[in-house]
Amino acid sequence: MTVSDNSNADYKSRYFQLLAEKFNSEEKVATEIINLESILELPKGTEHFVSDLHGEFQSFQHVLRNGSGNVKVKIEDLLKDRLTDAELSELAALVYYPEEKLKLIKNQFTDKDELAEWYKAKIEQLIELIAHSSSKYTRSKLRKALPQHFAYIIEELLYKKDEHDNKKRYYDRILNEIIGLGQADKLIVGLAFTIQRLVVDHLHVVGDIYDRGPEPDKIMDTLIDYHSVDIQWGNHDVLWLGAFAGSKVCLANIIRICARYNNLDIIEDAYGINLRPLFTLADKYYDDNSAFHPKKTSDKVLSDEEHLQMTKVQQAISIIQFKLEAPIIKRRPNFEMHDRLVLENINYETMEYTVDGHTYKLENTCFNTVDPTNPSELTKEETDVMNTLLISVQQSEKLKRHMNFMMKKGSLYLRYNGNLLIHGCIPVTENCDMEGMEINGEVYYGRELLDQFENYLRHAFTNLDDTEDLATDLIWYLWTGKKSSLFGKRAMTTFERYFISDKTTHKEDKNPYYYLREQPEMAKTFLKEFALDPEEGHIINGHTPVKEKEGENPIKADGKLIVIDGGFSKAYQSTTGIAGYTLLFNSYGMQLVAHQEFNSKDKVLENESDVLAVRRIVDEELERKKVRDTEIGKRLRYEIDMLKDLMKHRYIN
Repeated sequence: MTVSDNSNADYKSRYFQLLAEKFNSEEKVATEIINLESILELPKGTEHFVSDLHGEFQSFQHVLRNGSGNVKVKIEDLLKDRLTDAELSELAALVYYPEEKLKLIKNQFTDKDELAEWYKAKIEQLIELIAHSSSKYTRSKLRKALPQHFAYIIEELLYKKDEHDNKKRYYDRILNEIIGLGQADKLIVGLAFTIQRLVVDHLHVVGDIYDRGPEPDKIMDTLIDYHSVDIQWGNHDVLWLGAFAGSKVCLANIIRICARYNNLDIIEDAYGINLRPLFTLADKYYDDNSAFHPKKTSDKVLSDEEHLQMTKVQQAISIIQFKLEAPIIKRRPNFEMHDRLVLENINYETMEYTVDGHTYKLENTCFNTVDPTNPSELTKEETDVMNTLLISVQQSEKLKRHMNFMMKKGSLYLRYNGNLLIHGCIPVTENCDMEGMEINGEVYYGRELLDQFENYLRHAFTNLDDTEDLATDLIWYLWTGKKSSLFGKRAMTTFERYFISDKTTHKEDKNPYYYLREQPEMAKTFLKEFALDPEEGHIINGHTPVKEKEGENPIKADGKLIVIDGGFSKAYQSTTGIAGYTLLFNSYGMQLVAHQEFNSKDKVLENESDVLAVRRIVDEELERKKVRDTEIGKRLRYEIDMLKDLMKHRYIN
């Protein structure tokens, strides 16, 4: 017997003992077996997939509240024969934003009795909707979803049966007292949030919560409170994890991106990180520079002074970033990034830059703190600024809470219910082979390579004081390296985009994965690499915005692969032509949902309009999937086997 066998046996023995303590009678064991066996026969719950949220909290919140249209579908299924279209839309808006919608509706009433009748009608409709939405859940699971302070009352109304008219006055009294005691608003809010929770059983965030948009911190707070969620890290998420783990070059990148998209208040206000030392440095050495003007991607209007400050900060942190990259490239030859020693490829007398055998004239230069004899050396002021910033980052309690949650719920990829969820790519060669990378003396390919990336990332995150070790360097490589599963391109041309007008130098060639994934056989190869059924499984990607307005199809490889980055980020909506894709996977199959641009919550409340566009069937199940066919089903079957062992050895024999 191996050490691994002994470990498994010990684990099973301890688990067996815990079961025996919890189920300490034959009847309790039998009841639990009956319960779990019955649950296996229920339809699988609805999985909801989103990706590339990029700080767009308002859009994300709306998609979460309406379940990508699932709430409206439930309402129409149940009530379309009893309510008008206007009444259906009003009820949907009430479920999405109950507090706000209640205020608007109540202002329309001048008669208390009429308002009371409206309350009764809506409470009864919401109760019906909860019963309909929970039809594939056990009563126990439903009870956990109910607002606890109203759970008893809601259960009475949910399960009311009064065939002989014995309890009519009882039920009427419940509703009248709820309204009379001023509890109707609170009850309606609780019912609405319960419906939101019931229409989606589990949420998958397939990467890139951070950067570009203004409120990633609010997205993280929402996910922390969400009932069931997992995260597949995106390249921007890993950048934030790297900064917290001690990578100064990752930290420089997130500050540069926030300055570029006019979002430095995420760092300062949301996370309480003091940028004043960086502002002072930027004011001292930099001036206006059109190449570094912040992008206009939000509703925020900058004053001339703020615009200039953002421009200066972006220059200062960009130069620091380019300097910090050099030592990593030099100490990690296996990264194969020597051509990205950008500051060392400059002729500072002629202001020309040489890359790939070509020389280009530099424009909009700002190398005020660069020593031509040692271009990659930080000045003392730059060193002090970065040391101060790193301490501030690692001492931010809110950021610490968010990054810990990201690590707890996150991974580079996830095998879930037969599908592979991965933000970026699986590095491959043009010959369709898995692309190998040497790490610490060994070459890894495919799934093994991604496992190595994740292991090193987790190591770096638990060793915050090590800032120049291989693990910390590999986090930065995941952001920018040519064999990174998250970056998926051959080089990041940030320097060229700032300083060279020839746009041929801006091009970032993608890994062959991105055209090979169009082929059904390659999609099946990728699924096999991750030990998934190539005939039944799917790959769900984010990362690359689908240019729907140019005719690109997000459903690829005959439905084996789905790309769900459709442009949640406003910066990409002019490219995609829509405002994001989401994916729903329930017991009947998969549906892809395209979303129109989300303007504001107020428009939804006032116009009672939604932002869904088109639903497309990706895959339809020939036989309805049950809980037994899912990851949860696997765990339940294991528990059942252990309980049957317990019954056999302790009570029957």
